[in-house]
Amino acid sequence: MRSGQVMAIAIVAATALFGAGLWYTQTRAYYVEVEAGDPAGEVLVTRHDGTAEPLLVEAFSGIDADTSPIRYRACFTVPMSLAALTETYRAYPEAEPLTAPGWFDCFDADAIGAALDDGSAFAFLGQSNETFGFDRVVVVAQDGRGWSWTQINSCGEAAFEGDPMPLHCPPPPAPERTE
Repeated sequence: MRSGQVMAIAIVAATALFGAGLWYTQTRAYYVEVEAGDPAGEVLVTRHDGTAEPLLVEAFSGIDADTSPIRYRACFTVPMSLAALTETYRAYPEAEPLTAPGWFDCFDADAIGAALDDGSAFAFLGQSNETFGFDRVVVVAQDGRGWSWTQINSCGEAAFEGDPMPLHCPPPPAPERTE
């Protein structure tokens, strides 16, 4: 073999290894399974009076990661009717489903978004500023299927852009000190 061939093979092999490592870290490495009995597995939803309470769910499946507040995704079923839910809980008109890793196949952001658009599903506020700047969103379809995720809100957008905070926002957390 010529030295040029060896170099080409080494470059291709290094690129393939780097690509595989990057794919793994982006799609699987940091995710952990969330169980229904875990605190993160409790699906909270906000009542019209502003108090959040646990929603009765069945067949819960969830994932989360410590690396970002928007990596949480959950799928479940809700025995309560959509009419009863809308009478009890606060709507969340800004819901925009975020894609999940392909292997978490119960969560299809495109299908959830289409159901929200055609009115066969309805979005509720899970928790406002669950983590500062991020709201937990809960969506329930007419057939009882439900999904939840965390998305950035107006407080988070303003904080990360360096813009003035909207009046309804809580104060941002103090930066962590490292010494």
